Amino acid sequence: MKAAVIESVGKAVVAEVPDPTPGPREVVVEVAACGLCGTDLHILQGEFAPELPIVPGHEFAGEVVGVGRQVTELSVGDQVAVDPSLYCYECRYCRDGHNNMCERWAAIGVTTAGGAAQYAVAPVANCVKLPEHVRTQDAALIEPLSCAVRGYDVLNSRLGAHVLIYGSGTMGLMMLELAKRTGAASVDMVDINPQRLTTARQLGVSASATSADELDRPQGWELVIDATGNAAAIQDGLERVAKAGTFLQFGVADYATRVSIDPYRIYNQEITITGSMAVLHSFERAAELFSTGVLDPNVFISDRLPLDQYPQALEQFAKGIGRKTVVVP
Repeated sequence: MKAAVIESVGKAVVAEVPDPTPGPREVVVEVAACGLCGTDLHILQGEFAPELPIVPGHEFAGEVVGVGRQVTELSVGDQVAVDPSLYCYECRYCRDGHNNMCERWAAIGVTTAGGAAQYAVAPVANCVKLPEHVRTQDAALIEPLSCAVRGYDVLNSRLGAHVLIYGSGTMGLMMLELAKRTGAASVDMVDINPQRLTTARQLGVSASATSADELDRPQGWELVIDATGNAAAIQDGLERVAKAGTFLQFGVADYATRVSIDPYRIYNQEITITGSMAVLHSFERAAELFSTGVLDPNVFISDRLPLDQYPQALEQFAKGIGRKTVVVP
């Protein structure tokens, strides 16, 4: 079969690889679409993946075309979205319910072959059957949405909160859509690229600007979310949190990224700084939300490119062009 392969640091190709064979409790999925993510860029840069080469792609959906001998939950022909998370279920974090902190954490498309291919294999437990009205070509959005749902689980936000989001890429826009549905009084967005804010305005953001200085909220925001991973944005966001407010580090920063904090202010104003890592008990809920139309795929997916153009798709994504890019085998 044909698959994208990150062969070495900085080098991605499309090549022929062996067809996957399912284990007893696994299924083979014919991939309908696979989304690109910042994690893929980190893998290309030599981070995250324990070893290369690797077939990337942890955001994918498709049709079941093969099942292992012990699989009874799914049948050939079922349409599924795939949760890429692989846990040991044995370490202290898994036993404590924090599987995303698993000491042996792994993921389809990061540590094992993923969905940037014609076919992918996944444990049946990781597959969520989709209702008939959901197009698998769009359902690659469910995995990033599940990360956003996890982010809101961490926030424990209250009704009537004023929210500030840094970054109007796919993840920032998903956080916007969830904020609107979790009772936010207002949702403002900052992005240094004014063109990217156009979609935020289309989706009904309260206010948008290239700098938080342009927004009229001198007392700060109860919830500040960084969806960029950029040091300057993170630093600015930390300083915009209102008293008793919360800052969520949602964007994936480079390992070397550093910012400064004001410990006295954190103490004196009871500011909470927290993070949200990937998926945790949120994939099924994201699939449910997606099936109800919480996201408009035609807004969120800006580019659908053939799998043969995976290297070019990565380059385009790295330049910040468009919103969500998916490759179609």
